[in-house]
Amino acid sequence: MDSQTTNIFAARMNELYALIERHAGLYYEQDSPEIPDSEYDALVRELAELEREHPEFSRRDFLTHRVGGKPSELFAKVRHEVPMLSLDNVFDAEELVNFFTRIDTGGSGFVCEMKIDGLAVSLVYEDGVFVRGATRGDGQVGEDVTENLRVIEAVPKKLKNPPAGRVEVRGEVLMSRERFEAVNRQCEEQGLKTFANPRNAASGTLRQKDSSITAQRGLDIFLYYLVDAERFGIRDQYNALLWLKSHGLPVQEVWKYCANMKEVQNFIDHWRDERHTLNYTTDGVVIKLDALTQWGKIGATSHAPRWAVAYKYPPEEARTKLLDVKISVGRTGILTPVAVLEPVRLAGTQVQRATLHNADDIARKDIRIGDFVMVRKAAEIIPEIVSVDLSARTGQEVPYTMPEKCPACGSEVVRLPGEAALRCPNRASCPAQLAEGLRYFASREGMDIKGIGRVLAEKLISSGMAHRLSDIYALTPEDWMKLDKIAEKSAENMIAQLEESKSRPLVNLITALGIQYVGKNTAGLLVNHFGSLDAMMNASQEDIAAVDGIGEVIADSVHEFFSNDENKKLIEDFRTLGFRMSEDISENRGPLWGKSFVFTGGLASMTRTEAGKRVKALGGRVMTSVSSKTDYVVLGEKAGAKLKKAEELGIRILSEHEFLEMLNSNDLP
Repeated sequence: MDSQTTNIFAARMNELYALIERHAGLYYEQDSPEIPDSEYDALVRELAELEREHPEFSRRDFLTHRVGGKPSELFAKVRHEVPMLSLDNVFDAEELVNFFTRIDTGGSGFVCEMKIDGLAVSLVYEDGVFVRGATRGDGQVGEDVTENLRVIEAVPKKLKNPPAGRVEVRGEVLMSRERFEAVNRQCEEQGLKTFANPRNAASGTLRQKDSSITAQRGLDIFLYYLVDAERFGIRDQYNALLWLKSHGLPVQEVWKYCANMKEVQNFIDHWRDERHTLNYTTDGVVIKLDALTQWGKIGATSHAPRWAVAYKYPPEEARTKLLDVKISVGRTGILTPVAVLEPVRLAGTQVQRATLHNADDIARKDIRIGDFVMVRKAAEIIPEIVSVDLSARTGQEVPYTMPEKCPACGSEVVRLPGEAALRCPNRASCPAQLAEGLRYFASREGMDIKGIGRVLAEKLISSGMAHRLSDIYALTPEDWMKLDKIAEKSAENMIAQLEESKSRPLVNLITALGIQYVGKNTAGLLVNHFGSLDAMMNASQEDIAAVDGIGEVIADSVHEFFSNDENKKLIEDFRTLGFRMSEDISENRGPLWGKSFVFTGGLASMTRTEAGKRVKALGGRVMTSVSSKTDYVVLGEKAGAKLKKAEELGIRILSEHEFLEMLNSNDLP
């Protein structure tokens, strides 16, 4: 081989190392992938082929020979007693045959399970009680996410028929399709970045520092692996799954024992399309040798066992033509490009539009109007353009650039630091933002005014009948009849609905205002703490940030909103109209009202989540970190750095016994 050829192979491998490292970091560590799994898999496969052919250029310490990503610095580290390995992938029947022929089955069959698209975790139980949970991390060291796992309803806090001693089980945290769509809707409404797919939503949610956010988003979990199963008299994977289920651990329903390769292939073929009926996303089938006694004999590589493999289904894609790109302006001013496509059938539905995410996405994929493009459903849910068929270009295609001005109001668009999206800064009079804001104001989460959807909201703004949210309350039945050509009775019903909405709880009004990052849960925290809109408006940023579950980013947004003169006028409009401006929260002012608690270490009598609920039930607050505003630090076993900080600040420290006495005492502080 001449030196020029050698340089070509070495250069391509170095390029692949850089690409894979970047995209793996985005996927595993930032939960923000830029390319579909299929593209990432293709890069890894190309690199693996080059490494086999040119081992002299191979980097044996590279992440493709390891597992997952680096553990985050946000969480305490957990070293796995038994490494948490990944799985090698196969993509077609030939590669599957190679897997079967290279292992010694010892006469064993196989167990097929759906490959869950989630985040791998380990759960440890002591004498049947859940004591610790961790992510896979790099396979050797993961992140301690115990408190976040505790708030997942499907995670048993105590096993049924608990065995004595230590039990470690492993599985996958996931987010159902339904919850994924709901979470992304909420993110859009709050002006937050949406998740690319359920896997990243699950990963990002489980790795929150605030477990209350994890609890709100409704994660799920399936377990599929019992560590050291033979200690419990179990000798095969089939019975290991039954053991998990018998002890109250959630196991997915779709799995099957297959006696031979033909039965495995039948299972794969059956679930190729049927998997779309499941309420969670799967991208393949995991095939495991059933006999656990053979696993040790067959062994593993540095990153994957040789006795199991993941068969990855090819992503369902369709080729169609990009007819146009339209810009959607959201409630918070974000400009989102939307691809208009020739209708195409995909994953059981007809697709005519697809997300283009942002300008960076369009430029990276070199997408032009008139191109033939490959479209797929990201995680089988959201249509997106994967790539362009460059061979079909005629030269007539038109490159697309994002507008410099808002298409709705003509304002110069801006790109805020750290954001990929462009925004229209004209919150006060941009008709698109006003219409979206009005639609959100009338939504069920807000003032619950039926009938004001996107079309009617746009009519109200474009007709000049509404310039701000409060204007709709001045409209007469005749105005509504003229606007929407509706019958007199319907117009009178609209007036009645508007009048009824004035008596909605304050939490509805706070939600309906559309403050960035403030959905109904956050609005509830604010109302329960301040009790009135006036108290909220007069609070400092520090006062707002001190509310349990709020934090500085949300506090900045809330304080900025109520400091704006136009928003102050809007609040006065609602006051004049007779809206509820306060709530009687005396019932929430329990004996611990105004007192804040921080927990450190594990409690023996209850979980920290349960302890927190008891504090809140008595009117107190639970904080995640120690500050000068903390009143009490409750000390459990294996307390961490919070104890040292509490001692430095002179904060009162309670033992678990003292804490329980405080909860049960009639003479609370």
